Amino acid sequence: MDTRTRTNRLWRYALGYSAPMLLWTSAHAAEPQSATSGIIEEVQVTGIRQSLRDALSVKLNSDLVVDAISSEDIGQLPDVTIAESINRLPGINATRDRGNDSQAVVRGLGARLVLGTINGREVASSEPDRNVRWEIYPSEVVSGVKVYKTQAADLIAGGVAATIDIQTLQPLDYDGAEFVVRGGPVYYDGGADIPGYDPWGYRASGSYVFKANETFGLVIGLTAQQQKNGYSSFTGWGYNDSRARPPQGASDFTGDLDGDGTPDATPWGAQVSVNGIDQNRRGVSLGTQWRPSERFELRFDALYSDVDIHEDQGQTVYGQNNWGNWDNGNWADYNAPGASYTIVDGTVVAARLPYSSVTTVVSDYDEKKDLSVTGLNGRWSGERWSITGDISYSQAERENTWKAVRTEVYPEWMTWDTRGGRLPTITTSVDPTTLTQLAPDYRGGSIDGPEHLNDELTAGALDFARSLDGDFLSSLQFGARLSNRTKKHDRMETYPSAREGGVEIPISLFRVYNVPSVNLPPVLLGNYDEIARLAYGSALDPSNARENFSQRWKVKEEVTEGYFKLNFASNAIAQRMTGNIGVRLLDVQTTSDGFQQATGASALAPVRVEHDYSEVLPSANVNFNLTDTTLLRFGVSKVVARPPLDELRASRTLTNWLPYTGNAGNPNLEPFKATQFDASYEWYFRDEALFGVAAYYKDVSSYIGWRQDPQTFDGITYAVATPVNGKGGSIAGAEVTFQTPFFFWSALENFGVYSNYAYVDSDVQEFVPITNPLTGTGFARHTAVFDLWYSSGPIEARLGYKYHSPFTVIYGWNGADLQTLEDESVLDLSTSYQLTSGVLLRFQVNNLTDEPLRMHRDNQVNRIGRYDEYGRRYLLDITMKF
Repeated sequence: MDTRTRTNRLWRYALGYSAPMLLWTSAHAAEPQSATSGIIEEVQVTGIRQSLRDALSVKLNSDLVVDAISSEDIGQLPDVTIAESINRLPGINATRDRGNDSQAVVRGLGARLVLGTINGREVASSEPDRNVRWEIYPSEVVSGVKVYKTQAADLIAGGVAATIDIQTLQPLDYDGAEFVVRGGPVYYDGGADIPGYDPWGYRASGSYVFKANETFGLVIGLTAQQQKNGYSSFTGWGYNDSRARPPQGASDFTGDLDGDGTPDATPWGAQVSVNGIDQNRRGVSLGTQWRPSERFELRFDALYSDVDIHEDQGQTVYGQNNWGNWDNGNWADYNAPGASYTIVDGTVVAARLPYSSVTTVVSDYDEKKDLSVTGLNGRWSGERWSITGDISYSQAERENTWKAVRTEVYPEWMTWDTRGGRLPTITTSVDPTTLTQLAPDYRGGSIDGPEHLNDELTAGALDFARSLDGDFLSSLQFGARLSNRTKKHDRMETYPSAREGGVEIPISLFRVYNVPSVNLPPVLLGNYDEIARLAYGSALDPSNARENFSQRWKVKEEVTEGYFKLNFASNAIAQRMTGNIGVRLLDVQTTSDGFQQATGASALAPVRVEHDYSEVLPSANVNFNLTDTTLLRFGVSKVVARPPLDELRASRTLTNWLPYTGNAGNPNLEPFKATQFDASYEWYFRDEALFGVAAYYKDVSSYIGWRQDPQTFDGITYAVATPVNGKGGSIAGAEVTFQTPFFFWSALENFGVYSNYAYVDSDVQEFVPITNPLTGTGFARHTAVFDLWYSSGPIEARLGYKYHSPFTVIYGWNGADLQTLEDESVLDLSTSYQLTSGVLLRFQVNNLTDEPLRMHRDNQVNRIGRYDEYGRRYLLDITMKF
């Protein structure tokens, strides 16, 4: 079935799912609502319409440019993670990991420039840098999300792109059912045909809100989820661009395959991975609120979430580096008899080679990560003064282990084609699954891990506010914040060998599988424990792993912040003018520990580097209420984002073979810096209705990127990859939001639309490749959302479309691994039926058209980075309220 036929069929499926529901509800709609104009209607609404009103109320009443999601809105679309809800807000995109939306990019800037907070508090992260992976936060425990796109002096410094704040439920402010229980099955069709794999999972949650009286309340939430989102993935290993420098022993080699005088890049190899995933997430949240009087309030909240991931992985590696021309003295001869190749833009994108290798890797991956967040907040208010104190502690941990065993075979010849716009294709002279599988006698097995990451953050803040009697100045605020954060990392590993001559693995221990998403030979899947035991005995026991000291590092960060802010209001300009002006002072001290190599020798020496920097961050915002329903906002500020914590490490490693290379952190990094200007026009022309236009300009004066620089040790010059500060550039953009019920057409008055479009223009670039730099991470020129919703009586439905153009991403945990995520169009569906006042039935489908994820490397579309097909996700659940 070709791609167009498959897409057309899936669109028919989408219409088949949604059309009957929409037609039935249109025929059985409740009495039409009043179509009178004005911002307030005397009508009770729930569900989608209420969530839209709540979100617009947050936006309308903010002093800043803010986009919001309300508690009702979370869950209206398939929402395994908070990122999948955030991803629909203007100017925001999310990258997919294992099929789930994960990290968010905002206004053309990557996840490293987005500050994530919970209830206004910075939190620890299980990522090596400081990014928040939003999938660890269950959407069921969240009451709302605010995305601050402009800055004020009282906000924590750290969001150049934006600050995303997750809010948990406050019991005294809650007006709803005492008990809420939700649960149901989830089906993931991406792994449905993997042998021996069950694609069924589930979601379940429950919450209890207890109000002892008007002064004390408590809320408890529990969530559990099992994801069985197995999938297959094709990965390119990168390209050999260093042939202009001859390898050792090959002084006459130039890398020019076609004789045109220019070296031609060749790939190192490729692999396909079949991942049978079992991912379990559990969460618990607690919130208490004590308000003994109108003057005093004390709140305590806690959130714990843990994720356990187990993956049975079957990988097949093609080429094993010899596609790159040179491998331990053996040449992949592209001009030998019978060989052929295709070169596009200086890169070999397809070839037939008379020699290659096929390596089967049977592996087992385990990852456990957890997050604990606690905070205590107290507020006292008098006639003029108010004082707010806040203390918080958060900890995030991750432990992961990858265990693998390899077998190798050598077909007589192999062809491959990985150029852009096509499915990756590989053929071999013989089906590799029919050949004798031999576990090699050198480094055929490996254990990477346990790898540990621990992040702890303690913070305290004290804020003062005083009302003023002036005709213009309404109040002043000032305060201070202190935080102490320590992130540390270590890793164990071992690479045992089989007995001399290798070990033959019986074919009976494998299962043959034809990967449906790519054009490749069959692959072998197997039980890791059985194969490892036969090939290596006890040598692959994790207890035999030893620490790799080059991977041990620790970064301690102490932050001191103080601010002063004046709020003003006046009725002399427009209908009303409000705003603020202020300054935030930031002082950061870091201490970085690690191990460094001075030469390519294996000796490592411990090192500690201390660094500090200070910033003055002024900001001003002004809002004009032109009428009761129209606003004009302006903002200007200087903003910073602190460097990624793992890139502040003091570690450095060097190779002892040609070409001499290395990898290092940079403890002396300065922060990302920018000056930004914002303007926004908002017209709230009806309940649930908004027409808004926002424009912004960011002058990024300091950017952090990876670069290879020459460094000389003991007379040897190494090309060392290091994060460095460099020039940034300018970013200009505009966002248009339009949402409304179709009140102007009586036949469609129960329908509505939520839509937004964002355009970005940027000259911010990464520092690699030197001759053709990638655009700055997160820069998608076009982003669009179009949701069609229906709400009438007991039935609601929502069909959501999301598009983004290509943008640069950091894929995985290595900040130097930059790839281009190609454009994506994703269609989602959500329908629900209110069976009774306390029972709701919901059906959701994510990724209806099975949109693949495709990446390429080095700013060249023909250099494949990754190709994944995650499939669709189906959820059927029931919500009961008591």
